[in-house]
This record gives sequence, C-alpha cells and structure tokens, in this order.
Amino acid sequence: MLWPRLHLALKAALAAGTAFAIAPFMPGSAAEYPYYAPLGALVAMYENVAGSMRQGLQTLAGLAIGIGLAFVLFSLGAPSPLTVAVVMGLGVILAGLPRIGSGRDWIPTAALLVLLVGGHNPDTFSFGYLVQMGVGVTVGIIVNLLVFPPLHFRAAAVSIAELRHALAQQLWDMGQALKESWPPEHEDWSRRSDALAAHARSVRLAVEKADASRQANPRRRLHPRDLDLDYRNLRDLERLTFHIQDVTQVLSDVIWADGTPFVIPRASTEPLGDAVTSVGDVLDATEDSDPQRRAELVDSAEAAISALAARAGSEPHREDAPSAVESILVSLHRMLRVARPALPEAPQADPSGTRAAG
Repeated sequence: MLWPRLHLALKAALAAGTAFAIAPFMPGSAAEYPYYAPLGALVAMYENVAGSMRQGLQTLAGLAIGIGLAFVLFSLGAPSPLTVAVVMGLGVILAGLPRIGSGRDWIPTAALLVLLVGGHNPDTFSFGYLVQMGVGVTVGIIVNLLVFPPLHFRAAAVSIAELRHALAQQLWDMGQALKESWPPEHEDWSRRSDALAAHARSVRLAVEKADASRQANPRRRLHPRDLDLDYRNLRDLERLTFHIQDVTQVLSDVIWADGTPFVIPRASTEPLGDAVTSVGDVLDATEDSDPQRRAELVDSAEAAISALAARAGSEPHREDAPSAVESILVSLHRMLRVARPALPEAPQADPSGTRAAG
C-alpha cells in the first residue's frame, strides 16, 4: 500500500536530514566524513521499531568487524589485487557468523572501504566512518521510535476476517455445486485450493508483522490488542484451510477426474450440499456479535451433518464404487470442531428457570 511506504519515506528523509545536520559537530576527524551519517540513518530505517534497533546494531557490529579485518590485513602492505581478494574472501567467511543478521553484508564492504578509501590514513577514516555511521543509526532509531511508529494491528485483523470469509465462500460454492445438475455448471471453486493456501500464508505474515510492530513500540499501550488471540485464530484458520482443501480435492476428483474409484450417490448430493453450506455459515458467523445467532448456526450445521451421517449409514455400499460422502463428513465434522471454540457458550438455566450459579 502507498501510505506505509510514504510514511517510511518521510521518516527516512527526516532522519537522514537530521543526521547530516548533526554530523559536522562530531569530534576530531569524524567531522570530515559527514556523508556517512545520513547513510547510517537510512540503514536503521525499518518498518518497525524493534527491527530498526536490531538492524542498526547489527550493521554497526558488521562495520566494526570489517574495519578490524582491514587493519589486520594492512600488515600485508599497501592495497593490491592480492590483499583485496584476501579481504573479500575473509569478509564473506566472517559474514557467516551467527546472529550477525543484516550486518553480514557490511563486513566485506567496510573492510574494502578502509583498504581503498582510507588510503594512507586508515585510522582517521575508520574512526570517522564508524562514528558517523553510529550517529546516523542512533538518529534513525530515535526518529523511528518517536515519529508515529506504526502498529499493523488493523491489517492483521482485516486479513484474518478476509480469510475466514474466503473459506466460508469456498464451502458455499461447493454446496451450491452439489445442488446443481450433475456435473455442476461452474467449476471455478475446484481451482482455488492453491489460492486458499497462499491466502493463509499471507495472513500468517500479516499477523507476524503486527506482532513485530508492537515490540519496543510506545504506542502499543494506547492501542492494546490480544495478538495471542490472533495467533490462535490464525492456527484455527490454517487447520480449516487444510480440511477445506481436502474436501475440494475429493469433490473435484469425484466429479471430473477419470478413473476415480469413489462416487457420491445422487440421493446424497443435496443433503451433502446443505451440510457443506451450513458449515460455511458457521465459519462466516464467528465475527457476528449475536451469540444466539451463532449458536443456532452451529446447531443447524450439527443437525445437517448428523442427518447426512444417518443417511450415509443406511445406504447400501457398492464394492466397485465406494461412497466419498463419509470422507467429506469426517472433514466437515473436524471443521465444526475447530470453529466451535471461537463461539461463546450460551448461558445455561436450571430447571426452576433461574440462571445456574457460576
């Protein structure tokens, strides 16, 4: 989206300008290299506060290691193709150090700059380079911390709701297909399995991004959100996605695949469609504010599944073409078990009509 990128760009511009304004006042030879301060500010500019701190500190660690490597190799003499090759090789090896993170790319870069740009005065250049980068990183972190650090809670909530509705829509479409003339007229639902999996992955990324945005963010106290609940909802939606993918594959194979050994008896298509649709209604209603309505939908789905199970149990089995209804019933039952924890329990009353004591 445009606004998050514009927001980050404005903060990066502010941090870079502030760092460059402060840079000439640094002590000693560091004042001779003011252009590294805005570079440090840009390096530390990240989409969340915790990431900004982590990236800035890792960068400084990488710079320090790279500068140290360059000074060790100065003992080999003036820069030459051999010393440059050795620096690059060792820099890449050191970049594999654990926990160095984004600082790994700065190890060979810093070593090479000290060798080639530092010239005959590497001490002065190294001091100025490291100090100014440190100034820029500090300014970048402060700006990111104080200037409206973003909280991506809304994006996570919206993505969860969208995935829940998409899963319900998939069930509705399959329920409608089961009630159409056989084979069904529309089949776009049969090609959504990969799209649903990709949607679930994108929701996980959104929730993880929201979680990362609250770390070290002072605005989290003004905008509290239960991210643990979001993670629980996400895990439930991922389980539902798996079961719905399974039903999608079973129905697609039964309807269109050649040589599938399973069938859906014609007499079962309409009640199966009702059961699939009713589970979709339950999934879509978990955000509904009316607990009574949600309880009614759960009861309706359970009744539809039970009626279908009774019908499937009473139908004669064909050895040459077993019914696929039982497999779909198992998946629908599991979906309902996943969806039920999100529904509040209805208040119970004692036989005398008064509410039961808690």
